[in-house]
Amino acid sequence: MAGGGIIRGDDPYGQIVATFMTGNSIAGYNVQSASESKFAIPMPLLKQIHGETTMGWTGWVFRMKDGRLFSYGSTFNMEFFQLPEGYGFSDVAEVVNHAFVGPTGSVLPLQQGAGLPPNYPHSSVLRERVFFTCAVDGL
Repeated sequence: MAGGGIIRGDDPYGQIVATFMTGNSIAGYNVQSASESKFAIPMPLLKQIHGETTMGWTGWVFRMKDGRLFSYGSTFNMEFFQLPEGYGFSDVAEVVNHAFVGPTGSVLPLQQGAGLPPNYPHSSVLRERVFFTCAVDGL
């Protein structure tokens, strides 16, 4: 018998998904404020980071307005990133896609589809930050 369930409303399926799949939810009255995170790369910059550099990895360099260079990399969690001390994403002057800062401080290209080179600076690459998804009904 179609439509004979106990869940009523405009979107019963959505209600089921919200109930069982959300995982992290809070009541709206517990939210004091919401704002954009300083660790979220602004969309104009994010659109310049495209394509997979190597399997499961995308690498790029941010050239800051003061000329400093920072290697970034991600396994496709592009929501939030580390920032160098004293910098914000508004300080980025250029995105160099598929690149890294080499041992001499110059920007070196990464060949798409190839492995990372032996001199790739894994320990100094700025990476994605830990985050969680939180759903609030009605927002």
